[in-house]
Amino acid sequence: MEADIFEYHKEEDTVDIKSFQEEKQKLIQPTALKDPKLAKLKEALVNWINSTLKPEHIVVQSLEEDLYDGLVLHHMLSRLAGVDVPVEEMALTSPAQIRKLGLVLEELDQRLGLQDDSRIKWNVKREDPIEKLLKLEANKVNTVKKAIIYFVNQNMQTLGLQVADMDKQFADGVILLLLIGQLEGFFVPLCDFNLTPVNHSEMVHNVTLALDLLNNVGLKVSSVDPQDIVSQDVTATLKVLYALFKKHKGK
Repeated sequence: MEADIFEYHKEEDTVDIKSFQEEKQKLIQPTALKDPKLAKLKEALVNWINSTLKPEHIVVQSLEEDLYDGLVLHHMLSRLAGVDVPVEEMALTSPAQIRKLGLVLEELDQRLGLQDDSRIKWNVKREDPIEKLLKLEANKVNTVKKAIIYFVNQNMQTLGLQVADMDKQFADGVILLLLIGQLEGFFVPLCDFNLTPVNHSEMVHNVTLALDLLNNVGLKVSSVDPQDIVSQDVTATLKVLYALFKKHKGK
């Protein structure tokens, strides 16, 4: 979860960002990505990989773009350690690539022989920040909820609307549609949704339209079904609002 989410309600609470972390992690800061030393390190690694895999006619140009499917790591493991991981040579689909990369990283984890207290936690999937948040203590979840509510209310005040209960007030899709319109700079015609929904199907219609609009503006929220938001699922609601926050926080 990005630390600057707390900027939106710092007048109300003083938040210790470190306390939000569940465990110690080693991260490359965004500013370090421009460090010439990192560029030289990446170049050296690319040259090393290419020289190692030259007999197999495999050429790497970018660490980020060429190592994601496990093919290069698979061949490096075979060349350097003589290990043949039982996986397909070419993984063409995303599930197959994730499976292959997971097996290769599991083998690497064993071969590197790191001690338990320094063992790298390989993970082929990026954990959803909201799902990770909800594993933490309730007070930390509430802190982020307050921050997002503050962000929402800042952008809804021109309409004279305020959100106090995130879990309930987005369930019918009305405020969500109005918020999307405010943030994205367009008006959602009143004839396209139910301004005062009176039943479940009208709520589902509103939320479905909201998710379609998000998709149209390039905000794809993973694993969220309209029914989830209508049923006041906190994870689904937070995912949608956090996606909007992340895009518009600096505007």
